[in-house]
Amino acid sequence: MQSLVHTPTNQLKNSLEFYQKLGFKVIADKSKTIVTDGKTVIEINPDRYARAGVKLYKKTWTKEVAKLKKLTALHKTKEGFLLSDASGVCIYLVEGELKLKHKPAKTSFSVLGNYAGLTLESLDIVRSVEVWKVLGFEISGSPDQGWMACKNEDELTVNIMNPLMCPHLFFNPSLTYFNGKENNPKVIKQIRALKIPLVEEITHFNDKAIVENVIIRDPGGYGFFIFND
Repeated sequence: MQSLVHTPTNQLKNSLEFYQKLGFKVIADKSKTIVTDGKTVIEINPDRYARAGVKLYKKTWTKEVAKLKKLTALHKTKEGFLLSDASGVCIYLVEGELKLKHKPAKTSFSVLGNYAGLTLESLDIVRSVEVWKVLGFEISGSPDQGWMACKNEDELTVNIMNPLMCPHLFFNPSLTYFNGKENNPKVIKQIRALKIPLVEEITHFNDKAIVENVIIRDPGGYGFFIFND
């Protein structure tokens, strides 16, 4: 299985400028525009029907589709299938191989810091996890804890949260970066210096109105949580 984060764009030029400012590198591909920070790999799709989510590539999804039909609605596409878990985030199943030369780095090299995966907020965490499990993801965590993590062989991690847990804006889906209390202020300072708009400055977790965490979005609306833990 091969995995991509999939983001739409208002204009390809705007998205490329956003990601390159943050230190992402463009990976050459004849038919797609793809960027990476060494860990996450993101397709920027200018198609007007593109929606934020993930793309999963496999030779055939026949077995999985039979099981998924019991959990959610599926839509046939030119490349395969489109579905969603209980978070409403689009999951594109593509039948075929992603011909992309990319070897994950040990650490992400973008300004955003330590990449920690995709984060979703789901109204039914159990059903969401069942969908990801059918797609070949290994599961950890418990609904009783309010979150669960799903990880596939391509090292795509999907963190699923219960609703009403996060006292800040939440964009489904969002990429998460955890940098620790010492380093995150430095990361935030770099983002400000690049004049990347902050969608929210979060001070909820302290009583001194200190901005410890921030949220940004790419031009297509994909969220980025830049948090200290």
